[in-house]
Amino acid sequence: MLTRLGEQITPETLFKMIEVRGVHRSFNGKHVLRGVDMTIETGESITIIGQSGCGKSVLLKHLVGLMVPESGTITVDGRDITSARRKELYEIRMKFGVLFQGAALFDSMTVEENISLGLRQHTALGDAEIANRVRECLTLVNMDGTQKLKPAELSGGMRKRVGLARAIAMQPSYILYDEPTTGLDPITADSINDLIIHLNQKLSVTTVVVTHDMVSAYKVSDRIVMLHEGRIIFSGTPDETKNAKTDIVRRFVNGEADAQSYVITSY
Repeated sequence: MLTRLGEQITPETLFKMIEVRGVHRSFNGKHVLRGVDMTIETGESITIIGQSGCGKSVLLKHLVGLMVPESGTITVDGRDITSARRKELYEIRMKFGVLFQGAALFDSMTVEENISLGLRQHTALGDAEIANRVRECLTLVNMDGTQKLKPAELSGGMRKRVGLARAIAMQPSYILYDEPTTGLDPITADSINDLIIHLNQKLSVTTVVVTHDMVSAYKVSDRIVMLHEGRIIFSGTPDETKNAKTDIVRRFVNGEADAQSYVITSY
């Protein structure tokens, strides 16, 4: 049974959460996040949807402290990461595991080396303990036996699974997924969705998914929020999302283009 590194599970841990308040961020004069407000409760699986370029991945990077907002606050388990010193921010980041969009594996390393990288750098575990933890993580994602393979020898779905094994190796409290099903065929994508649900339940983690894949969003989510023009404009259950009356939300989830965006000229 995997246990979180450096953390005892107590009744108090059940009340941990992420709170985002009034977050703004611009790039080259473009206002991407325009006062984002949201709360992510402990243990829930929340999905952030929205059009390409709306700032979903930018928001995800702010949650883990990879980006700092121009204004506003983000608190993780009651600790403000927007004003945290480097050491404190480092400690907070240890609570997160991230599955990047392309898995972001190091091509020159084996599967085992990729997964064990953080364990070797940030823990005092010995070689045998690290090998056992790598095996446990790979077993959880149904990839045990691939330890000696290189990323080039894996399919896209297998790379995603290895990336996820690396994300859980440090036993995080939060797992962030950036477009986890992008580039995968429907069957492989569905297996990744099943894996997200399984790990959320098995490891008792809080799950945050960024995606534009509504099939995935409906399946893995307790709650879906929509980011539009830099703000959260909707929050609801999958059923509430499917039946949303707000025009912007309805068009997005149904894959309908805005007819007003096109001008048809007859000759």
